[in-house]
Amino acid sequence: MTSTKSPNIPVVDFAGWKTESSRQQIAQDIVAACKKVGFVYIVNHSLPESMLDEAFSWSKLFFELPQEEKLKSAPSRRMGGSQRGKMDQLREVTDIKESYDIGSDENTTQPNQWLPEHSLPGFRDFMLRFYWECFRVGGEVLQALAVGLELDENHLLAKHSGHNNQLRLLHYPPIPAEAIETERAARCPAHTDWSSITLLFQDDCGGLEVEDAFLPGTFISATPIKNAIVMNVGDLLQRWSNDLLRSTSHRVTLPPLPDRFKGTDRMTRRRFSIPYFMSPDSDSVIECIPCVGEGAAKYEPITQADYNRMRASMQY
Repeated sequence: MTSTKSPNIPVVDFAGWKTESSRQQIAQDIVAACKKVGFVYIVNHSLPESMLDEAFSWSKLFFELPQEEKLKSAPSRRMGGSQRGKMDQLREVTDIKESYDIGSDENTTQPNQWLPEHSLPGFRDFMLRFYWECFRVGGEVLQALAVGLELDENHLLAKHSGHNNQLRLLHYPPIPAEAIETERAARCPAHTDWSSITLLFQDDCGGLEVEDAFLPGTFISATPIKNAIVMNVGDLLQRWSNDLLRSTSHRVTLPPLPDRFKGTDRMTRRRFSIPYFMSPDSDSVIECIPCVGEGAAKYEPITQADYNRMRASMQY
C-alpha cells in the first residue's frame, strides 16, 4: 500500500491530542483543512490498528456469506444492495455495491436487524464494540473541531449521544471496468454526506475521489494511507458552522493505476470500506454558531430529525 497522500488533502497527526502543548495546533490544523478542503487524513489516532484489521476481516466474512444468509438481515432498512440517488434514477445508472448498516441497539426508530448468531458467530458482539469505539474516537475529533473554532471543547459533542450514528460496511464487488468507463454502472456517484462528520476507513484498493475545492467538477484521488481515518465534514456541520466548514462532494470510481484491474479481463478489484456517520440526536436543535462563519446566520434553527426529513424530501 502506498502512503503517498493527495497534495490537496492535508494529513494531521493526532498523536498529541492528549498533550496540552500539542492540542491547540492539532485543533487548528483540522479546522483549517475543513475550511479549505472539507477532508483530512487523521493519522496516529487512538483506534487500535488490531481492531481496524478485525473490522475489515468481519466485513469480508459477512459479504462472503451465501446470499440467502445475508438476506436474513434484509427486513431491516439497514441492509442494502444497489442504491441510487435521484440523478442516477433519471440516468438509469446502477450503483453497484452491497452495504450493511449498524446503529446503536438502543435506537428503536431504526432497529438493527442482526443475522442469526449461528450464521456468523461473534459478528454482532464485535460490531457493537467497534461502533462505540468509533464513537469514542469521533468524539475526540468533534472536540478538536470545537477547540479549533474557539468554542468549549464539548460544544459539538454535547449534542451527540452516539445513539443516532451509523456504521456502514461496504463491499464493491468486481465488475467490468468498461461498465464504469461508459457510465453504464457506478460504484458510488458524487454526493455529500448529511451527517455532522464522517470517519472513513478504507482498504488499499483505492477509488475514493474528492472534488477539488478550487476546480469544481474536478476530482482528486484520496489515496489510501494505512490505518488513517479519512474524515470529512457533513452537510449538517456546514450548516451548523454557518458555511465556515466545507461539506465536499466525493465519489468512488475506478481505482488508480496500476491497481485498477484484476487479471486480463479488465475486471475491477473488489473494494471494502467502512464509513462511520456521526449525527446529533434526533431531537437536538442545530443553529448557526454565532461566533463562526461570516455575517448573520444563514439558516434557521432546526432539529436533526426535521433536517433529515427536509433532505429526504429534496432527494426523493
